[in-house]
Amino acid sequence: MREPAWRKTGSTPDYRFSLANETTFLAWIRTSLALIVGALGIDQLFPDIAPAPLRISMCVALAIIGAALAVLAYRRWGQMEEAMRNNRELPFSGVMLVMTIGVSAAAFILAVLLLAAR
Repeated sequence: MREPAWRKTGSTPDYRFSLANETTFLAWIRTSLALIVGALGIDQLFPDIAPAPLRISMCVALAIIGAALAVLAYRRWGQMEEAMRNNRELPFSGVMLVMTIGVSAAAFILAVLLLAAR
C-alpha cells in the first residue's frame, strides 16, 4: 500500500498527538466491530425475536452502519493527521450525530422487540 500524499506535506506533528489520533481511530474500529457482531448476534442468537424480514432488516442496517463506520474511521484519521501536519483547525464531522441516531434507533427497536417477545 502506498503512502498517502498528505504524509509528504507540512511538518510531522508531535508523536503524542498522532498516537492519540490513532487511539481514536482504533476506538472507532472497535465500535464498528461491535455493531457488526451485534448484527450477527441478533440474527444467530435471537431468530424468534421478530418476523424474519424485520430481524434481517435490522441486522443488515447494523452491519452496514458498522462497515460505514470502519471506512469513515480511516478517512477521519487521515483528515486529522493532515490537519495536524499543516497546523490547521481540526475538521468537523457530523458522523457522531448520525451514528448516535442510528445506534439509538436500533437500540430502541431492539428493546421494543425484546419486550414484545416476552
